[in-house]
Amino acid sequence: MLRRLQWVLLAAVVLGAAPAFAEDAAAAGVPWSSLPPAEQKVLASQHEKWDSLPPARQQALERGASRWLAMTPEQRGHAKQRFERWKSLSPDDRQLIHNRWQKFRDLPPAEQERVRKAFKRFHDMTPEQRQRLREAWGRWRELSPEQRAIIRERLRERRQQRGG
Repeated sequence: MLRRLQWVLLAAVVLGAAPAFAEDAAAAGVPWSSLPPAEQKVLASQHEKWDSLPPARQQALERGASRWLAMTPEQRGHAKQRFERWKSLSPDDRQLIHNRWQKFRDLPPAEQERVRKAFKRFHDMTPEQRQRLREAWGRWRELSPEQRAIIRERLRERRQQRGG
């Protein structure tokens, strides 16, 4: 699930979809004529309906086109693959990922950084390490709240003993 979330988030950011949902987007739209020719080419499929798009969506697409043009061919290839995977997801999976993305965006910056670091640690694990972690997580979820509290307390005590 984390692997899937990674590529979905990256595809959303790269293609400008995630910012389109931002509630605080400015109200001013982006006139088609103000887009550089290279961005117009990237966004050609949107040209006919551009004026009817909400301003926040126009801004998001413009940012996405700009990022796309700044990518290397290799980065574009990876982005295309991730976008194809995104399109193949069920609507329920897309909604779940969108909801989790919103929750992440609502976190304080320090907590977002903690999540990013944890995700990087998971991503850097070998497949065997990931499987062991998934199995441990499954066992953890089967514990009662009382059992979890006892384990948390023991872990806190160990950290304090080590000076951390």
